[in-house]
Amino acid sequence: MQRSRRTALPAAAVALTWFYEGLWCKLWPGRADQRAIVGSVPMLPAGAVTTVLAAIGLMEVGIGLWVLSGRRPLLAAAVQTALIVAFNTGGLLFGADQIAEPGRLVVQDLALIALIWTVATTRSGATAAPARALAP
Repeated sequence: MQRSRRTALPAAAVALTWFYEGLWCKLWPGRADQRAIVGSVPMLPAGAVTTVLAAIGLMEVGIGLWVLSGRRPLLAAAVQTALIVAFNTGGLLFGADQIAEPGRLVVQDLALIALIWTVATTRSGATAAPARALAP
């Protein structure tokens, strides 16, 4: 089976996650908790929240399209990981009171990151180093 066929469904799941976060949560109709988290960022003018949310949402849609394209999968995985870590860190630092279950957020995003890297390494043909047995 070709690599692209093996990764089509997992890649679609990753892309759909980015589309949901970008289109639904940030752009239309947008979620109040997302707006509140961005609004809690220090020194961000209140009038800039909508623009920042729109920019983040469009970027997330772009990431989803990148995943579907299959181009530069390892770079795509690194960018996605950095964004997820940055978004989670910012949300937990500045808007923790707007996140209903922070533990669930982190666990779900760890699972997403694992899927992202599974897709990327499969698409790139990269293989993990073989596990070495521990010496007794």
